[in-house]
Amino acid sequence: MRMIPKSSPPLLDPEVLRRRGLRLTGPRRLLLEVIRSTDVHPTAEWLYRRVRRRLPRVSLGTVYRNLRFLVEEGIVKELPGPTGRSTGASRPSRFDGNTSVHHHFTCSACGRIQDLSEPVDRSLDRRMTARTGHDISHHRIEFYGRCAACRVRRGRRSRARNKR
Repeated sequence: MRMIPKSSPPLLDPEVLRRRGLRLTGPRRLLLEVIRSTDVHPTAEWLYRRVRRRLPRVSLGTVYRNLRFLVEEGIVKELPGPTGRSTGASRPSRFDGNTSVHHHFTCSACGRIQDLSEPVDRSLDRRMTARTGHDISHHRIEFYGRCAACRVRRGRRSRARNKR
């Protein structure tokens, strides 16, 4: 789990938010701290449980409203929840406090989402604009498969079945 640096990022500075016409309320500040303190791409419910540890009276509705606000303002990114492989059902949205341009890997078995450090190819936007005539502002590449932990678990199960 990644921790927040001692000095707050400029986006958490109340003065920066005020200049943008935004208020940094207690629940909003805490929610941002929690989102930025982890790299697990949490769900709203996960965030709610973490925020309640420090603000016991906060409601799930307050967490959802503040998440909507933070996403609309571009302070937090919302990632669509991965689809479950066996059921095809969509899982809840995840949230990312890292708003820099980066790729993600989603495990199709456990649903974990990881940031990938591979550089983003910005020339792809220009090439696709030239090829299609569309005005492309950005792109997002998502990688899917089985994470290392799930691959190990699956390997153990396969070996156990083969021994029988």
